[in-house]
This record gives sequence, structure tokens and C-alpha cells, in this order.
Amino acid sequence: MSHYLELINTVIINKKNRLISYDDSLKLVGTGRSAFVFRMASSEKAIKVFFPDFTHIAQEEAEIYKSLVGITYFPTIHETGLNYIVMDYIEGYTFFECMTHGRIITSDHIKEVDRALSLASAQGLNPSDIHLRNIIITSNNEIKLIDVARYRQVKVCNQWNNLKKAHQHFYCKPFFLKKVPTPFLNMVAYLYKKGFIPFFRS
Repeated sequence: MSHYLELINTVIINKKNRLISYDDSLKLVGTGRSAFVFRMASSEKAIKVFFPDFTHIAQEEAEIYKSLVGITYFPTIHETGLNYIVMDYIEGYTFFECMTHGRIITSDHIKEVDRALSLASAQGLNPSDIHLRNIIITSNNEIKLIDVARYRQVKVCNQWNNLKKAHQHFYCKPFFLKKVPTPFLNMVAYLYKKGFIPFFRS
């Protein structure tokens, strides 16, 4: 049994997808719709452990990450299993955190995301579900993308194009506050998903 698997076996998730316990050497750094993400102590690695009913997503995401090997915009994968992925831990701020902390997202950052998605598309993927929480500006001012489980879906996703449009038409304007309250961003995300923002409808 690998060291990673030993740690993963300490992660107890109940039937309601609530985290019950985990090893002291793990630090919880993220909670998503289908998984918990931990950083391994004294390590630059993260472990993504999927909820019991979402192991199919673990398999899908692992396969997609493997197809992105060599593209530096995505984290390196070290091990995968039935319900987990071990990958590089990325130090930095998500676009969402940049907006809530007042860190500037530049046009160059946007271009780098475009390049990353273009390279993924060249591998036969269809990058989808690109949002503020899965784009990271690292401590070295580099772009990294995470959460790639929907990169093989067939339908067209305009989410990234709409984010670019918002960056150009609103965020870059002098009148736009560069430090935005979290509740406001969450409200905008909710209205967008419900189709209540006409400017960003497909």
C-alpha cells in the first residue's frame, strides 16, 4: 500500500458527504461539490479525495489530467486511485480570491488562461466550467488551472468567454472596484447561473 493511500484511508466521509475525520498530517484546504482537498504536511503535494458517490468523477478527472501531462499550466499528477488524485499543491490566489483581496487580474493573465485552454483543446479536450475559483495566479505570477473534470463534455460552454467579456467591459474600467465583497461575487455567480444577466446570455 502506498503512503498516499494510507493517508487517504484516514479520510472518513459520511453518507451526507460531511467530513468526519482525517490524519493530523493532512490540512484541509478546499471543499468542492464532489471532493475535499488536503495539503500534505511538509510537502508540496495535495490530495483530492472524492465523496463516495462521486468516484466516477475521480476517474474522469484523473484521465483528463493524464492527457494534459507536459502542459505547465496544469498541476502534475503523482498518483490516482478509485476515489483520489494526488497532485502538486499550488501556492497562490484564485481569481475569486484576487477579486476579494484586491489583487489585480491583468490582461496578460487573461491571455495566459486563453493559451492554457488552447493547449488543452489541442489535446482533443473541450475546456468547460471555467470559473473564478479554478484559475490560480501563483506566487511566481504564473497561471495554473485546476478542476478539469468537465473538459471532455460535448456541449459548448461560454463561461470563460463571458468572464473575458466581464473583465474587458467592467473590471478593467477605472470605476470598477478592484476589491469586491464575497457576498456580491456569490450573488453575481448565482444570477449568472440562473440566466438573469442578459449581457452574458448565450
